[in-house]
Amino acid sequence: MIKQDPPPWRIWVDTQRRIVSFHPEDGFELLEFRDQALFFRCVDEYTRQQYRYQ
Repeated sequence: MIKQDPPPWRIWVDTQRRIVSFHPEDGFELLEFRDQALFFRCVDEYTRQQYRYQ
């Protein structure tokens, strides 16, 4: 049996408007994570910087 890697964790970020999205958005930068802990640390940091989520 072939072992498949789980899909990456993804967020899209607009640093100009300080918005994080959990779905694709035009003009936003895509960030992909293979490590769940790193993904949550990044989300925590955007929260600390008072980014809005959509």
